[in-house]
Amino acid sequence: MSVKSLDSPYSQHSDLSHGASCGCRKCSHASHKKIESLPQSEEEIVNRVVETAVIKSMFGNDDMKRRQFIKVVGEKAFKGALLAALPMGLLQSCMNDQKKKAENGGGSLQAASKLEKKTLNIGFVPITCATPIIMSKPMGFYEKYGLDVNVIKTAGWAVARDKSLNKEYDASHMLTPMPLAMSMGAGSIATPYVMPAVENINGQAICLHLKHKNKRDPKMWKGFKFGVPFEYSMHNFLLRYYVAEFGLDPDKDIQIRVVPPPEMVANLKAGNLDGYLSPDPFNQRAVYENVGFLHMLTKDIWAGHPCCAFACSQEFVDKNPNTYAALFSAIIDATAYSSKLENRQKISEAIAPKNYLNQPATVISQVLTGRYADGLGNILTEPDRIDFDPFPWHSMGVWILTQMKRWGYVDQDFDYKKIAEQVYLATDCANKMKEQGYDAPSTTYKNHMIMGKEFNPNKPEEYLNSFAIKR
Repeated sequence: MSVKSLDSPYSQHSDLSHGASCGCRKCSHASHKKIESLPQSEEEIVNRVVETAVIKSMFGNDDMKRRQFIKVVGEKAFKGALLAALPMGLLQSCMNDQKKKAENGGGSLQAASKLEKKTLNIGFVPITCATPIIMSKPMGFYEKYGLDVNVIKTAGWAVARDKSLNKEYDASHMLTPMPLAMSMGAGSIATPYVMPAVENINGQAICLHLKHKNKRDPKMWKGFKFGVPFEYSMHNFLLRYYVAEFGLDPDKDIQIRVVPPPEMVANLKAGNLDGYLSPDPFNQRAVYENVGFLHMLTKDIWAGHPCCAFACSQEFVDKNPNTYAALFSAIIDATAYSSKLENRQKISEAIAPKNYLNQPATVISQVLTGRYADGLGNILTEPDRIDFDPFPWHSMGVWILTQMKRWGYVDQDFDYKKIAEQVYLATDCANKMKEQGYDAPSTTYKNHMIMGKEFNPNKPEEYLNSFAIKR
């Protein structure tokens, strides 16, 4: 393949019409234009080939027309319009995936023929944390792995849990504490569940009613009524942790109520809540509705904390190993795509419709891109307001278990690491990430810093006993 055919197809100066063996007068001389943005790696070369093929086809393989058009409209405008109209990243991802499968002696059709079950029902609660699970439907990630998936909007987490236990859902979007609680029988009948992948990290906020904009000190929150989406949620545990660090007992000094995320804004507006620690887009929607403001992002409590996840029963894994593997691959692939900031605007538009989040795309975009209004007159830029990292650290599971015990959601003694390792499939996730060409951690435990206090997963009881406020 000639160097010229790998030059940028978005440039009016590049010539895409000549190959390596061309002997024309023009090609016999050194190029008078500098080769632009030449790809280096195999993946970059494949990406460039896809871009070039698409753009050449648009102009009927007439390279002169392409260059004349770009000269008129401008390179930036041409590239921007094209990327807005076409899922270029997805096309490139598919081509690279097919290349890897061909190199490994396998093909998507062959793999799909081995699926025990192709049509699946997957539940999701309509929040931005579920982005990889939701977007995999309209953006073709499930189809890429031979699956026909119905993504089903679910009113709240209790419904998601019960429909999963009743086998109405093959898999579901869950909160990271839920598979731990379900496996232990906390809040439901004990049923072995696994969590092979985290969906998002960060992505939540403490939102207060505008009438409290002069009460930024949590010590002033005694008597406040707060909403959280579920008892077994990072939202509940982070809110409890936060207020307790300011000397408030979350079971005595404030009220914490379970409110489904889609009902958060209405309850804030009606005065039933003073605030909530909620998943987005409902924090940003409160700002959009001019009823609330963002007191703080949860990443400022614990940078990189887990929130939502992809989970299913151990029974589903055992009965459908090939289907499970394909679904797992789709989720990892979609999560990696979501992690790239340049894809977030396109994702916002894909998941905004009524059958998904049913929110204005501008609200979702503020969350996913991290450029947002805080409700206090400020426009802030926080690119890591939400991020997407599938790796389910065992140490995160141990921390969640300490908080479940701290607040009385479980009262028996147990082996923290054993439960975390049974439920959080960190090793499987690392292997799947590497299989798909993504970097993965080489260990499954690490220390975490929460509000300036270090958590050592090797000393969970010592950590638990260090808190003055606990049940």
